[in-house]
Amino acid sequence: MAFQNILFDVHDHVALVTVNRPKSLNALNPATLDELKRAIDQVREDDGLRVLVLTGAGEKAFVAGADIGEFPKMNALQARLFAQKGQDVFFALEELPKPTIACVNGFALGGGLELAMSCDFIYASEKAKFGQPEINLGIIPGFGGTQRLARLVGRAKAKELCMTGEMIDAATALQWGLVAKVFPAETLVDETLKTAKTLASKSALALRAIKFVIDRGVDADLRAGCSLEVEAFGLCFASEDAKEGALAFLEKRKPNFKGSFIA
Repeated sequence: MAFQNILFDVHDHVALVTVNRPKSLNALNPATLDELKRAIDQVREDDGLRVLVLTGAGEKAFVAGADIGEFPKMNALQARLFAQKGQDVFFALEELPKPTIACVNGFALGGGLELAMSCDFIYASEKAKFGQPEINLGIIPGFGGTQRLARLVGRAKAKELCMTGEMIDAATALQWGLVAKVFPAETLVDETLKTAKTLASKSALALRAIKFVIDRGVDADLRAGCSLEVEAFGLCFASEDAKEGALAFLEKRKPNFKGSFIA
C-alpha cells in the first residue's frame, strides 16, 4: 500500500522517512500516525535497512505538532484514544532495534518534539525551534512529551517549557542536551545522512546491544545497568561480527560486518 502522508526513500541501507504534509506544517493526524507506524514496521522487518532517519518536508517545519484541526471534533474518549495512538507509534519508534535519528529542519513543536525525542538522538538546523506549546490550547502534551522531555533535560527545564509554552532555538536545545548537533540548514540532511551511513557500516548487533543497554539501564540503579552491560558484552562474542572486528583491527583493514550470529 502506497504512502499518502509520508515519503519513504532508501540511501545505502538508510531509510529516510519524510513527513510530507507541508501545507499543514507536517502536522500529525491519525492517518499520518498510521503511516509512520507502517514505515517503522517496514524498517524493522527489512534486514537491508540498518538506520532510520526522520525529517519533515519543506523548509519551515519538521513537524509542527498534532493536527489541531482535529481537536474540535474530539470528545474526551476520542482525545484519549488519539493520545494513545500517538504514544503507541512513538514507543514503536523508540523500541526499534536499529539506530534512529531525528533530522529537525524547522519547527518541532508539540507532537513534533515528542516524535523527535522518540529517536535515539536529534540533529537540528540552526533555524530549528523546539517547544511543547499545548498549554496555550488549555491542554497538556499527550504523546509522551512530559515524560521524555523531563528525562532528557531535567524536571525544572521540562516544567518551564511545558508550563510557559515557549519555544527554544537550536543553540539552546544543544546547550540543554536535547539536541546532539546543530548544522547550517543547507547541510543538515547531508550531515545527518553521513552519520546514518556511518552507523549503517557498524555491527548491527553491537548497535542493537548499545541501544538496549542504554535505554533499559538508564532508569535502573548503576549496578543493575552494569549487569545488563556485562550480559550484552558477552553475547556480542557469539557473533561473527565480534571475530571480524578483532581480525580487521589486527590485520589493519576495515571490518566487513554482517550482523549475523554464528550458528
